[in-house]
Amino acid sequence: MFKRLFIAIILLGMIVGGIVWFKFFRDEMIAQFLSGMTPAPVPVTATTVEPVTWQPGIDAVGTSLSAQGVDLAIESGGLVREIRFKANDEIAKDQVLLQIDDDSERASLSAAQAALTVAEAEANRARTLSERGVGAASTVESTVAQVASARAQVAQVQTSLDAKKLSAPFAGVIGIPRVEVGQYVTPGAIYATLQDLSRMRVDFSVPEQQIANLIMGGAVTVASEVGGYSAEGRITGIEPRVDPNSRLISVRAEVQNPNGQLVPGQFLRVRIQLPQEDGVIAVPQTAVSSSLYGDSIYVIRQGDTADELKVEQVFVTLGRRSGTRIEVIKGLASGDRIVTSGQNRLTSGAKVRIDDSVTLDDKTGN
Repeated sequence: MFKRLFIAIILLGMIVGGIVWFKFFRDEMIAQFLSGMTPAPVPVTATTVEPVTWQPGIDAVGTSLSAQGVDLAIESGGLVREIRFKANDEIAKDQVLLQIDDDSERASLSAAQAALTVAEAEANRARTLSERGVGAASTVESTVAQVASARAQVAQVQTSLDAKKLSAPFAGVIGIPRVEVGQYVTPGAIYATLQDLSRMRVDFSVPEQQIANLIMGGAVTVASEVGGYSAEGRITGIEPRVDPNSRLISVRAEVQNPNGQLVPGQFLRVRIQLPQEDGVIAVPQTAVSSSLYGDSIYVIRQGDTADELKVEQVFVTLGRRSGTRIEVIKGLASGDRIVTSGQNRLTSGAKVRIDDSVTLDDKTGN
């Protein structure tokens, strides 16, 4: 019995030992096989770093305003007798737009003019009698005062009459009428809006850190996301104080709008053009990889052989952005060849193969 148990234990040990030996043998063979394999180079696109002419600028968002724009209001109440414009009409300066019923004022003007005529006749008669020595000087003075009073009355009634006829203060495009013929209106009621669309203002704000870069007459470019509108203009106003709540400073620019594409109230993207800078290192934004450790770029280096290329992960300090490019302040030098796409499969020291069959970015600095 003991002999059989001993033989069984020996056989079990031989089986377990064989299994363990086979596992170690298999792992060693796999390691030897993998060590003999060379990974294929990773295909990437690349570009050479070159100094460019950089066009810096300040980006902001703004709102369009007409250079001249007002809400037209009723000066004197009454019934609307005539509306002499339609929506979106081109209006000339001093063109009559609205007529309020003025029959009462016309009657008052006729009475005032008649009273003036009588006063002037009495003044002439008193002056003649005084010259002949049969009239008192006080009578002449009294009649002259009556003439002056009558003339003032005529002027007052004429002013009331003119207030019934509403004219355009400047040329522009008028909006939708807000009153109807026969409607009773009160003083101060808005009856239309008038906008001069030939020149437009753009109001926007920039951070207080950019105050030093703001100058009167500085060039700006504005663009609308609707209709592809784009125009250039000049800064015409800089607020002399910073908003203590937002830490922004308000700026106003003026642009031309010959075709009337831009209308008041539109959202605009604004860029203030700053002086050009030469010799700036800028790379495509696709070349930059960001992580918790910082921003990095893969730089292509020569490998162990003449045909071999490897990459080195270089951490860089980034600066300003413009279009599809970003400024590199520290970490790269002119002449470095960098990876612009394919970084997701790379590690530092990996072998690469350059495939520039697809161009991802231009080499301008704008």
